[in-house]
Amino acid sequence: MSTRLARDGRTFLVLALALAIAPPVAAQASYEAAPAPTRVLEGRNGVSIRILVEAASLGGGEVEIGEITFPPGPTPTRGHRHGAIEIFYVLEGELEHIVNGTSHRLSPGMVGIVRPGDEVIHGVASPGPVRALVIWAPGGEVERIAPGFTVRSLR
Repeated sequence: MSTRLARDGRTFLVLALALAIAPPVAAQASYEAAPAPTRVLEGRNGVSIRILVEAASLGGGEVEIGEITFPPGPTPTRGHRHGAIEIFYVLEGELEHIVNGTSHRLSPGMVGIVRPGDEVIHGVASPGPVRALVIWAPGGEVERIAPGFTVRSLR
């Protein structure tokens, strides 16, 4: 089952979001679309993250979602760790995802998962940039990583 889910990113993405939001939050009177992206985090190395969903727009901290862009260039030599699960869904380009010392190449439509405590390095394995959807569950990662970025409000 996991192989099928890894190859069918859309199915996995729906499942991941459903799991990330559990346990259920209080029911709303009606459906509300999430507002526009709240802000952009811009790194000194050219990485940018458009924050699409966070506690301020969701009304809770169950999940955060961003659209991340990695510029082409050399793969970083140092990794980092997260306190939440991190799910990457590659939209364009080829992402080198080094998790606990093992390199994985992710192409558009593929999903990569980093568990809390894993050491990860994100690199670009294509001539152009990589653009991916990144999901953190539970939320809180945006505030944790924001000090390393320049934050630009979109509101």
